[in-house]
Amino acid sequence: MPAIEGLGHVGIHTEDLLKMRDFYTRVMGLEIADEDLDRGIVFLTADPEYEHHEFVLARGRDVPQGAKMVQQISFRVKSPEDLREYHRRFEAEQLRIERFVSHGNALGLYFFDPEGNRVEVYYKTGFNVKQGFGAPINLETQTDEDIMAFAKSCEETQGPFQGAKLSVGAAN
Repeated sequence: MPAIEGLGHVGIHTEDLLKMRDFYTRVMGLEIADEDLDRGIVFLTADPEYEHHEFVLARGRDVPQGAKMVQQISFRVKSPEDLREYHRRFEAEQLRIERFVSHGNALGLYFFDPEGNRVEVYYKTGFNVKQGFGAPINLETQTDEDIMAFAKSCEETQGPFQGAKLSVGAAN
């Protein structure tokens, strides 16, 4: 039987392609791999050496404002400090931040992009924690050490994920 190796890329339609292109390159730090502005499409990547594109913006969003089209788009980061830096960037951009939580297996910062799509930046802790768990994190009062100690404690308090074996220890 054939098997999926992993998710290759996600594409979304936009109302304002140039505004979204600016946001995802300037604020999120993705690189433009290719684009055809006449056709209304931009291919973005976090790692051009590995993947041509992981995210695509395409002109043509034609649903009413506030319509729920995407549950969330998630981007992995390398460290908890990256989450703090994104939090500062999002505040500077006056974006609506939904929440910052520990899922035990990951730390997630949820916000809404300029067109109202829910987006998450997350750090994989490597701890094996059953999901849909989420406990609030306070960036102003908790250190990275506090946050990671709590995430580790969730293996015992929430129980482990019983499916596929996950690697333990901070993963990239």
